[in-house]
Amino acid sequence: MTGQKRLLVVYYSRSGGTERMAEAVIRGAQDDAIESVEVIVRSALEASPADVLQADGIILGTPENFGYMSGAMKLFFETIYYPCIDHTQGLPYGLFIRAGNDGQGALTSMSRIITGLSWREVVEPVIISGEFDDTCLDGCTDLGMLLAAGLDTGIY
Repeated sequence: MTGQKRLLVVYYSRSGGTERMAEAVIRGAQDDAIESVEVIVRSALEASPADVLQADGIILGTPENFGYMSGAMKLFFETIYYPCIDHTQGLPYGLFIRAGNDGQGALTSMSRIITGLSWREVVEPVIISGEFDDTCLDGCTDLGMLLAAGLDTGIY
């Protein structure tokens, strides 16, 4: 493999639950065994089309609000959709959701947009609903590690 790969983590958190999940994802993506992946972290309110266009993989995280993705994540998609649609097809991605209900509304709404972008799901989504402690974050750590390791080894 040649060169450094870029893994973009974009998330939004208002109450802190999704932020805890993002920290676990980032920790997994920055595992010592992963040698050639740079992890770039952006708020959904700050991420730009250029961030996405420069990424070799992306992980998105959102709380479930009113059975839907957060407004910040929707704004992210509105900002990057048309500038990226023809240039990021096949981009490997993963999702994490801090669910108020069961997370399916947020997952469905994000999946519809991602299908339009033609990105490629390479890791199962991580959905945490109800109360959670640090052991619930293991799936998030695995999500970050698996996507970053796939980039590192050239699988994606």
